[in-house]
Amino acid sequence: MRSIDKFLGQLAFEAAILVSVQSTRGSVPRENGAWMAVFVKDFVGTVGGGHLEFDALAIARRRLEGEGGEESVRFALGPALGQCCGGEVTLRFESVSAADVGALAQRLTPEQTPVALFGGGHVGHALVNVLANLPFAVTWIDSRDEVFPQNVPVHVICEHSDPVHLAVAALAPDSQVLIMSFSHAEDLDVVAACLMRQRLKADLPFVGLIGSKTKWASFKHRLQARGFSEDELAHVTCPIGVPGIEGKEPEVIAVAVAAQLLQPLAARNALKMPD
Repeated sequence: MRSIDKFLGQLAFEAAILVSVQSTRGSVPRENGAWMAVFVKDFVGTVGGGHLEFDALAIARRRLEGEGGEESVRFALGPALGQCCGGEVTLRFESVSAADVGALAQRLTPEQTPVALFGGGHVGHALVNVLANLPFAVTWIDSRDEVFPQNVPVHVICEHSDPVHLAVAALAPDSQVLIMSFSHAEDLDVVAACLMRQRLKADLPFVGLIGSKTKWASFKHRLQARGFSEDELAHVTCPIGVPGIEGKEPEVIAVAVAAQLLQPLAARNALKMPD
């Protein structure tokens, strides 16, 4: 379960103090907007751990008991706090209750990047469980309706499509596409459909195909026969996953692929960060 879902579910029954990173300066453990919800006997999320979080928890719990104080509190991350980051964090402390659930859901839910995952095999199952906890909205697609589990993570949509490549036309713009079906023939058709959509709309920033360099060499030859150019074929990433991860277990592949999808998001967020 994602932190935001756990927080809002618990908030429906008991009040909390929402602690959020309001501003930062220098080297700090978390970015602006990071948050932690503090209940009387529990907390959800994190503002960076260490003594900073320990002190924030203590302040929040005292406020739950009725103690007043400034809404914003500044923390210098130096020797006095037992942390050596050397930066400065200002935390905001606000009282929230069940009446705030709707507004908080809109405010705290991160922007989600659409991911289209073709394939309900072992790697697909492992990858869905990883992506469900990250800022991705996943559409999980397969030609076999029975492969989807009875319970899927929140914010994952299962879609049956037969033939499977017809689902490409309806993908959300800017979808990151991962192709790992049970059939090389299906994989090839999905890749071709993605390349055709990219030719017409240029709105699929990442098309990743599971497999080896040998598989991709065979696919390239067949896709060239279908009329796709070298430049168009260069848009496909195969193999997928960050380099250096050699394990073949589904869970290992899932983590490596998720890390690869996160890289452009991290670069985009870095451009938004103030100097």
